[in-house]
Amino acid sequence: MVSFRRILAILLRHLYLLKHSVSRWIDLLYWPTIDLLLWGFVSLYMQQREGSGIVYHFLGALILWNILIRAQQGLAVGFLEDVWARNLLHLFASPLTLLDYVLGLLLYSILKAAIASLLMGLLGVLIFDFNFFTQGLALFNLTFALLLFAWSVGLITIALVLYFGQEAEIFAWALALLFLPFSAVFYPVSVLPPLFQEITKFVPTSYVFEGMRMVFQGKEVPLQFLFKAYFLILVYLVLSVFIFSYSFKLSKVQGKLTKVGE
Repeated sequence: MVSFRRILAILLRHLYLLKHSVSRWIDLLYWPTIDLLLWGFVSLYMQQREGSGIVYHFLGALILWNILIRAQQGLAVGFLEDVWARNLLHLFASPLTLLDYVLGLLLYSILKAAIASLLMGLLGVLIFDFNFFTQGLALFNLTFALLLFAWSVGLITIALVLYFGQEAEIFAWALALLFLPFSAVFYPVSVLPPLFQEITKFVPTSYVFEGMRMVFQGKEVPLQFLFKAYFLILVYLVLSVFIFSYSFKLSKVQGKLTKVGE
């Protein structure tokens, strides 16, 4: 049975780590700030040369991509924190269930994504006169889709670490980047080679970022875009839950759960 107290305990465990770690705050706040400033000024320069509204497209894409990355890493790296501390055995020797543990990590990932997006949104208003948070319900729907996709990637990352051991931890930072070339984050799908365009049809984030550009152009996002994005994300999420559950059960049967991190 799911316990809110146990879920909250997992969240607090990671908040205490965050509270006392300068390096974790640097990762959470420094890199989003550098990304926004760097690409914001580059896009301003391009806008001055081309006379278009490209700065808003770049800033919006950066904020959305950082939401995806922070949510995915909040889940995957949150798990790795317990691997590095050799804490998994102690956690699951307690009344904590697997669902409690995952839900706690999901809450932590939402918090990390919210902090990063609020920081970038505030800098966007102060420096570039761009208010990300006034783009309406359509952008909220796209953002929520990214969160769900980030969690599916995070669950697969955890499954890989459980199955292959700690050497697979590189996927916590690299797995989401595999989708970057096909996500059309900073450019439309139409500029990609034909083969890549076919691949984007199976990558839900491509519909999200194409929809984002429509929002910033003052257009409505077609329902078929949202339907395709959410349908694909649901497929990814179901597969990731299955892979994660199977990997967790297999790691217990084979005794890997007690050895992860050694």
